[in-house]
Amino acid sequence: MAKALLEMRNITKEFPGVKALNDVTLTVEEGEIHALCGENGAGKSTLMNVLSGIYGYGTYSGDIIYDGEICKFQKIKDSEKLGIVIIHQELALVPLLSIAENMFLGNERGSKSKIDWTETFHKADELLAQVGLKESSHTLIKDIGVGKQQLVEIAKALGKKVRLLILDEPTASLNETESKHLLDLMLEFKKQGVTSIIISHKLNEISYVADKITVIRDGAVIKTLDKKVENFSEDTIISAMVGRDITDRFPKRESHVGDVCLEVKDWSVDHPIFDGIKVCDNVNFNLRKGEVLGISGLMGAGRTELAMSIFGRSYGANIRGKIFLNGKEIELPTVKSAINSGIAYVTEDRKGNGLILTESITKNTTAAKPEKISNHYVINFEKEKQVAEDMAKEMHTKCASVLEDVGNLSGGNMQKVLLGKWLFADPDILILDEPTRGIDVGAKYEIYCIINRMVAEGKSVILISSEMPEVLGMSDRIYVMNEGRMIAEMDAKEANQEKIMACIINSCK
Repeated sequence: MAKALLEMRNITKEFPGVKALNDVTLTVEEGEIHALCGENGAGKSTLMNVLSGIYGYGTYSGDIIYDGEICKFQKIKDSEKLGIVIIHQELALVPLLSIAENMFLGNERGSKSKIDWTETFHKADELLAQVGLKESSHTLIKDIGVGKQQLVEIAKALGKKVRLLILDEPTASLNETESKHLLDLMLEFKKQGVTSIIISHKLNEISYVADKITVIRDGAVIKTLDKKVENFSEDTIISAMVGRDITDRFPKRESHVGDVCLEVKDWSVDHPIFDGIKVCDNVNFNLRKGEVLGISGLMGAGRTELAMSIFGRSYGANIRGKIFLNGKEIELPTVKSAINSGIAYVTEDRKGNGLILTESITKNTTAAKPEKISNHYVINFEKEKQVAEDMAKEMHTKCASVLEDVGNLSGGNMQKVLLGKWLFADPDILILDEPTRGIDVGAKYEIYCIINRMVAEGKSVILISSEMPEVLGMSDRIYVMNEGRMIAEMDAKEANQEKIMACIINSCK
């Protein structure tokens, strides 16, 4: 029998008005990959924050036993000294520093008085080779994509002589190729004796990589599945996660698609920093009333850049082309003009651009259209709070109060607040950019139902997603985008993953 590297016994953690963890016990054996599953707000990240010392000893009850010793971590440095390293979903890298500088930030090579830069860059290059990242350690973080940044975080962990690696939603921002590379890397580390805990909502990836799965619901452990003796089917995991069977991942709806409501013609956008690079190249597409229009493509295809440039020119330089709304050409020079024209954009970056984390759920909910709860520019605070409470109830947002800061919520509940903010603005056209990234299957289903309800009311949705099953399952019509160009259009009933990928591959020739 394998040795238990980690035991968390009877862990209970409370926040004001919420018991986030309730008597949780978790055992992780040495050399295994152990997955944590559960709905957003179930307590997965909280449990790992307790383990890593982010929530220090004394702020919770229960015991952490690591390598046979009771540990009382007061800060993250304490756990890192023992080789426990956590990589969060929102990566903690400094954009304007080099890869090497980021990798050894707080863990500098050299003496107390002087950094040995030769050793720093040499060691960084060694670790980058170990994770299969072919980039110079002198490269600035801002000049590499999210997938490569994730590998930098893993290389950084290796530099801390990691024994227990904790990955919180590591593939949420990655495409399929990048995700497969990262998962294979975990399996390789396992061969080298590294133990891993992975938090993920992508059940196919968990089934591929994990030896055991512990399901947490409402702050308590529901069950632990062992690959050696039990079935790792997605239905089994989902049922344990949400307490019910989800027989159809995508809720059915009747399509009643009407006339064209939005048309974009000859739309080109240049990169805002690098001269001579087009992020959108002569793009043409249209959207109909009551339609869910999917835009598929690999990361970097230009989908987000297209959406943001249309939404009040909030991204890009030298933007040219024409936008027609209900047959009439319009100009959308600002975000405010786009909102006033009935267009809303739910960003993929909820923490950076979508929400004000230090403000309440209430303030975030009404931020896009404050005039709806104002009288002659004076906010009616009672009405504002009631609107937020109604929206939180409709979205099934888990929170102690709508006066709670958004930054205290789980990722999925933040996403619900962000979506609620734009639903309150009552748009005719809603652009959803990766709306279900990093959230659980139950929350996804709720968002899909909201999309269906909107189009049933005659509104229109543009759905941008890196998850092809999501685009195929929710769309009426699909455009495929690659390298800044629209390369294909197809009816969703005739589309499949192979056909979409073939279009992308053929366009690269």
